[in-house]
Amino acid sequence: MAIRKHLAGRIAARIVKLAHGDAGAGVILLTCAAIALALANSPLAEGWHHLLHGDLPLVGQNLHYWINDGLMAIFFFVVGLEIKREVLDGELASPARRRLPVIAAAAGMAMPAIVFLIAARGTPGIAPGWAIPAATDIAFAVGVLALAGKGLPPSLRLFLLTVAIVDDLGAVAIIALFYTTGLDLAWGAGALASLAAMLVLNKSGVRAGAAYVPLAVVAWYCTLHSGVHATIAGVLAAMTIPMKLNGAGDSLLLRMEHAVAPWSAYLIVPLFGLANAGVELGAGVHLLAPLPLAVALGLFVGKQAGILGAILGAEKLGLAKRPEGTSTLQLWGLAALCGIGFTMSLFIAALAFPASPDLVDEAKLGVLAGSALSGLLGFSLLRFGKR
Repeated sequence: MAIRKHLAGRIAARIVKLAHGDAGAGVILLTCAAIALALANSPLAEGWHHLLHGDLPLVGQNLHYWINDGLMAIFFFVVGLEIKREVLDGELASPARRRLPVIAAAAGMAMPAIVFLIAARGTPGIAPGWAIPAATDIAFAVGVLALAGKGLPPSLRLFLLTVAIVDDLGAVAIIALFYTTGLDLAWGAGALASLAAMLVLNKSGVRAGAAYVPLAVVAWYCTLHSGVHATIAGVLAAMTIPMKLNGAGDSLLLRMEHAVAPWSAYLIVPLFGLANAGVELGAGVHLLAPLPLAVALGLFVGKQAGILGAILGAEKLGLAKRPEGTSTLQLWGLAALCGIGFTMSLFIAALAFPASPDLVDEAKLGVLAGSALSGLLGFSLLRFGKR
């Protein structure tokens, strides 16, 4: 009995350590994805689907809608805060420091799209999914990097974070430019007016979060009805938050990021995984169908080829130096980790095929397969690359 208690204590301690470290958010998200997949293929599948997609009393719509269009706006708000902080006072603050991450992220978005379109050629109706494999999931990628253990150069983690942030910026631009339908100018004007009011507050020196939050909610609500995806309001609202430091070295942006980021990483993104990762595997969906295969190849092949090729090419041409102290094998492992698309890829999949749930499920299977293969390869290369 004592041995069992000791073992249980060690397991519990390990779980707590994982949950609070870099790997924490990734582990929780992976667990939620596994639960969603299990529920979708269990006797509880019908009840689970009704819970997510059944109309809610009073508020209307359904739980899936409010998670994807409501809570995820907070996730994108955090992404916007991170981007602004990095551009103004971080790894993207100077041309020399942002050159390689921008080159790598751009190639890491272009190559998966090219691989997808090559693999999908000749199959009608699936071309709108070209952007699905273009995104990287920061939580998962950093989590797997942390699980790879100590002994890796610190510059590797920093470079991965920077590439993923630039990648997020590109994904936001793709959503705004290519997945916007039927603009309503009146609602759009309301959203712009709210954002403009937030900018006025910024320029006027207002540093109280309570002044910005109501206007951000109004901007989100107007964007929700404008035809532009509501999550874009989260990024744009974040860009209006003041970054200027006070005498204590603090700012409203830093305080907001510190307050909201844990809720995003440990609650909102896992809820998104629960609501979106479930695929009924016995419903005629198989990995070798054109759409899931194209998505999986885009993530697994395209991301590695684009990012590693860009890093080595930039180094060869003298455009930028590789992260300090890194080997080519470690950079290959990092490039593989960037093929973990999950959160943003699942999000784009729902936008790419809004009228075809079957295609969304096929795309989800490709995202899950491509992300799993990328994570396993990246983990293996990084573990081997330490020796």
